Amino acid sequence: ASSHHWLLAWAGLELNMLSILVVIMKPKHPRAAEAAIKYFLTQTIASTMMLFSSTINAIQTGQWNISMMTDKYACTMLLLAMTMKIGAAPIYFWLPEVMQG
Repeated sequence: ASSHHWLLAWAGLELNMLSILVVIMKPKHPRAAEAAIKYFLTQTIASTMMLFSSTINAIQTGQWNISMMTDKYACTMLLLAMTMKIGAAPIYFWLPEVMQG
């Protein structure tokens, strides 16, 4: 299922993050807890950036539609947020530490 509304897309990504967080925390090891905390904090920062950029776009365009992303500042912030969420370069600082934990 997909969404054409920014708020629903954001909520779906947050639910996905919470389900993966449970899997990371399953092993009872201090490194697993550290990895889960690092994952949670970086994903929360990226989610906040994503929600903020979609709010800026909604203020500019008056719509929450994904295809109506026209503000350059909001597009840039959304690109950075999604890059951080998937762990792509150059914002992959958290990925090796979480994968080792």
